Amino acid sequence: MKRISIDMGSGVTKIYMPGCGVVLMEATCIAVEEYEEGGEKVLSVKAYGDKARALSGRSAVNTHIVNPVFEGDIVNEKLASLLLEYYLEKIEITRKKAKRVEAVFILPCGANSELKQKYMRIAEECGLASVYFTVTPFAAILGHNVSISESTPMFVLDIGHSITNIAALSQDGIIYGLTVNLGGSNIDVHIIDELAENNNLKIGALTAEKLKNTVGSLLHDDNKMNVVEGREVTTGTPASIAVNSEQIYGVITTYIDKILEYVELALKKLPAEVASGVMHGGIYLSGGLMKLDGLAEYIEEKLNIPVNLPEEPQLASVIGGGTILANDYLLDRLAVVE
Repeated sequence: MKRISIDMGSGVTKIYMPGCGVVLMEATCIAVEEYEEGGEKVLSVKAYGDKARALSGRSAVNTHIVNPVFEGDIVNEKLASLLLEYYLEKIEITRKKAKRVEAVFILPCGANSELKQKYMRIAEECGLASVYFTVTPFAAILGHNVSISESTPMFVLDIGHSITNIAALSQDGIIYGLTVNLGGSNIDVHIIDELAENNNLKIGALTAEKLKNTVGSLLHDDNKMNVVEGREVTTGTPASIAVNSEQIYGVITTYIDKILEYVELALKKLPAEVASGVMHGGIYLSGGLMKLDGLAEYIEEKLNIPVNLPEEPQLASVIGGGTILANDYLLDRLAVVE
């Protein structure tokens, strides 16, 4: 029986296979063409994943780029099923082979039974043999390659594409946790608005994300620069400008500071003994946004609490899910079957 860990994030889907590592990491989006046939609207898939995402802002009028997962929720089960089936086939898990595959899905903190049922239906559509669920905080901790203690509490901050998971936990379960609808995509939108308002330049979502990842920095002395191409807001003509780290520093910190307010709220909700344990053990960071230069240091300085950052923060959760699958004891303690 083959086992895989699946993290269908709002921005990126990742699949991990014990013994092989991360075998897939692609955009959670699909390009569909809409047309009429016999008086009815018909959808036809044009592209999946990264190829679909590359069409954003460049597609024909009747082609739509759809994100079937939004803010941690599955908003289009049919397209999510098609996308997952496509990804499974990419890693050579055909529908026939899927009958011998066990999968653990990584869900947001506090995921309800309705969301789990959506994943169950998607897994059934893809022909997966059996399904388990775990939540991001547990998976993210294990992605740090550390053990979850039965007695010593641990604290996780996972900032993803459109949601942030915040939780204090032990092996007995979540002590206090919440999911906030804030993430990297909010920064992307704000960057688009910032350049339009202050630089008269209209850019797309892909350009904004690239700018955030290449120029974005929270280091005080960083001054990376990149040339951004778009069109003038007033005339619509093609234009380009140079953008440096300082110009988008305030945009990034606006959302990071808001997220840290929720972290401080969570810390204040903890019992004194748990809070003391967190102060000593530090906060475990994960999620794609943690790749930004200086972000870990910024969080540590703002909260005055030590932080722990893995080498690949964007992969921590899916790797942790694989760790759970590879250990029957962890599978029994940290994963559930719905």
